[in-house]
Amino acid sequence: MSGASGRHRLANGDLWSGAALAALGGFVINEARQWEYMTVEGPGPGFFPLWYGIAMVLLSLVLVVSALRRSRPAAGHTGTDWPGIGRALLCWAAFTLSVLLLKWLGLILSLALLTLFIAKVMYGKPLKVALATAVGNVAGFYLVFHLALGVELPVGLLGF
Repeated sequence: MSGASGRHRLANGDLWSGAALAALGGFVINEARQWEYMTVEGPGPGFFPLWYGIAMVLLSLVLVVSALRRSRPAAGHTGTDWPGIGRALLCWAAFTLSVLLLKWLGLILSLALLTLFIAKVMYGKPLKVALATAVGNVAGFYLVFHLALGVELPVGLLGF
């Protein structure tokens, strides 16, 4: 690794995010191994986390290898996309806020507000389209999970 090529490899976000995801996947695998893998009824509590962790490690290693194989930036690549990073962090903050509001607003209202925010603010859709998207998303979620599968959804102070 020498010169600009070596510096680009070390500054590559895919390399570091892949390494972090591989470490997280390793942690998931380690934790899942402490849980029962199979029970007499079928898959135990460790089954899905173990396979999820394995998939995380494998896919993150693909990301690391592909980052290492690229020796220089792609044509037209001018550096870090700070506006894009800001948008991603804003979306992450909105998701985090929706999870925090879940206890008070319930899943349906919290999910509707998150969908409305993403459609209106992140994608710049007109308010009518954003509202229709939020209502459709919540209706679909309710129909599948609550009515079809019988899953009890968290309710808020308003009772839904």
